[in-house]
Amino acid sequence: MCVALHPSNPSVVLCGGYSSAVKAWDSRSCKVMKVYKAGVQQTLDILFLRGGEDFITSSDCVSRDSADRTLIAWDYQTTAVLSNQIYNERYTCPSLALHPLEDTFVAQTNGNYMALFSTQRPYRMNKRRRFEGHKVEGYAVQCEFSLDGALLVSGSSTGSAYFYDFHNARLLHTLQAHSQPCLCVSQHPVLPATAATCDWAGEIKIWH
Repeated sequence: MCVALHPSNPSVVLCGGYSSAVKAWDSRSCKVMKVYKAGVQQTLDILFLRGGEDFITSSDCVSRDSADRTLIAWDYQTTAVLSNQIYNERYTCPSLALHPLEDTFVAQTNGNYMALFSTQRPYRMNKRRRFEGHKVEGYAVQCEFSLDGALLVSGSSTGSAYFYDFHNARLLHTLQAHSQPCLCVSQHPVLPATAATCDWAGEIKIWH
């Protein structure tokens, strides 16, 4: 199950999960406003792009004839597919993250790297910059930007947290955070030296 709040209309929530459809709900009336349908089995993550006019979904489609539906760009208003030719490598993408300042987003991949894309159509992938060193290996490992966009952080199936320089994709630091797979790393929005991590077993740690 994944959800995303509309960036300019907080009463609108997109929901996806174990079905081929993503639904837009009005949280005030608890009614479905729009339905976005694609030939996929489940939706792994949803990411609104800046302004909320379009959004990206990641799916579990990785077969030979469906790799073009791993990432899909949608028009929020019309429910039309804007592009399904964004990412053609045959890896699922368990999480997506939007850069807070630049017109880019990243997709965590089961190829053990994070891929960088433009938020402008046709959402081209930057093939010269990828963030690699951590392991995903089928886990729902999340990725996140720091508030200023300078750092990109990721968990790892090895239990470590990874900190990358966004501008050159260089690995800056690793932290052996858990004995179980580390699924999420989140930096404090005010205290840059503070981060939280969580693992597969449900343990949450705060680091200084």
